[in-house]
Amino acid sequence: MSVQQIVRAAIEIADREGLDAVSMRRIATQLGLATMSLYRFVSGKDALIDLMVDAVHAVHDDNGGAVPVDAGWRTRLEFAARREWGIYSRHPWVLRIVATPQPPVGPNVLADVERLMRAMDGLGLDAVTMHWVAIAVGAQVQGAALLLVNELETKRRTGRTTQQWRSDKSPAIRELLDSGQFPMLTRLFEEQEDVADINAWFEFSLGRLLDGLEVFVDGRAGVDSRTGVEGRAGVDGRTGVDGRTGVDGRTGVDGRARVDGRAGVTGAKATC
Repeated sequence: MSVQQIVRAAIEIADREGLDAVSMRRIATQLGLATMSLYRFVSGKDALIDLMVDAVHAVHDDNGGAVPVDAGWRTRLEFAARREWGIYSRHPWVLRIVATPQPPVGPNVLADVERLMRAMDGLGLDAVTMHWVAIAVGAQVQGAALLLVNELETKRRTGRTTQQWRSDKSPAIRELLDSGQFPMLTRLFEEQEDVADINAWFEFSLGRLLDGLEVFVDGRAGVDSRTGVEGRAGVDGRTGVDGRTGVDGRTGVDGRARVDGRAGVTGAKATC
């Protein structure tokens, strides 16, 4: 018997039945051992959960291998975000453990944060700003994953899919829409009556977040070249980012806001 075998058994139970089903007694039963014998390897359930989370962060990869060494910062962030999304898709119970200001701090969890920060290295951002970018990307993934995890958990408990729920609710929804009070929702219902794919929505929301970060990064380059502000972009809690700074009011062909080619700023205020 080893710690790895205990952790592996616990993960199997959590994946199949949810985190609440995991207990030292249940794991011991699955492994054919006495419950108290597990405490020779793991101090308790809390320590076990930390090991479980770190284990799935170590092995999970939905991206077909490592990100190319010459990839740009956006590709690197996409890679890290999709990797995290894959963890929640395979192991829905992980979200409730890591989506907190006090997550497990095992080496593989920290490596994921390091990966996000490293993606922004070399762009003139200080460590605090790079960490804030990592938090923003993680929050985007976790927010979208909440829908995914709730859908998976509901299907596991009840056997009902979101499509089945929508079919049951469609007559009531149609009756409300026919009242004429909700023209935008009526338009949506007519254009896409079926349930939107959560994975597609995640990809859309991730792309828009990265578009915003692109404006921020390009804006920093404009500030540095025009005003001579030190290339180390900082986060100043007193000033924040001017909502108008660095963004041309027009949109690009792909619908994303583009940085004004003149310098990336609309006035003398720097983006901090």
